[in-house]
Amino acid sequence: MTDKENKYEAGFSSNAKKDPVRVVFITKKTSAKVTGDPGQQVMTYPHLLMREAIAFMVLVIALVAIALFWDAPLEQLANPLLTPNPAKAPWYFLGLQELLHYFPPLVAGIIIPTLVVIGLVVIPYFNVNVQSKPLWSEDRKHTLWIILGVLLALVLLLGYTRAWTVLVPTALIGALMLYSYFAAAKSSTKREYFRTRPLSWWIMTWFILVAVVLTVVGTFFRGPGWSWVWPWSPHAS
Repeated sequence: MTDKENKYEAGFSSNAKKDPVRVVFITKKTSAKVTGDPGQQVMTYPHLLMREAIAFMVLVIALVAIALFWDAPLEQLANPLLTPNPAKAPWYFLGLQELLHYFPPLVAGIIIPTLVVIGLVVIPYFNVNVQSKPLWSEDRKHTLWIILGVLLALVLLLGYTRAWTVLVPTALIGALMLYSYFAAAKSSTKREYFRTRPLSWWIMTWFILVAVVLTVVGTFFRGPGWSWVWPWSPHAS
């Protein structure tokens, strides 16, 4: 290919798609602008709003159909002279109420929730694992000893307080962390997934798992006097 076959013209332009093979001098009054096809565009009404209205009506019909076949799990009218046993909080507070079964009210009701809120406040203002490096990517042995120390302290504390509903998910997450440490670099997809998880992923997974277990246990496995009952037992109701 010779220069005679290509004709380069210098000119003032801001359309980079007009002639791809060219030289353009961009001055202060012009800019390199690429105008492309924006694709098919539709209006919010009726295209979006009609779909939202249809989805809303389908949801209402489904809820009405369910209400016709199943009654809401309502109890009798509130009686100030008869306190239910146990007096359970709403489901989103049952995890916190479950902690009160194991720890003193000051610890379970104030210290633990305050530490969680402080942790959420600290994250945006500090460089908390922004790069999402795998947990075992740097100084594996030193990190292993730290993880083992933290796990041992948690297991001893939870075992001393008999907080089994927190101890079980903690032991599960700890076992997975150790499993990811001993997993080979070239292994199955499942091992590779756990091996490449950062510390923030392990902490958040532990927190979610503990919260779910506490809520489920407080909802279905706590009976009169906050004793352990099975959901199919007559005492569960």
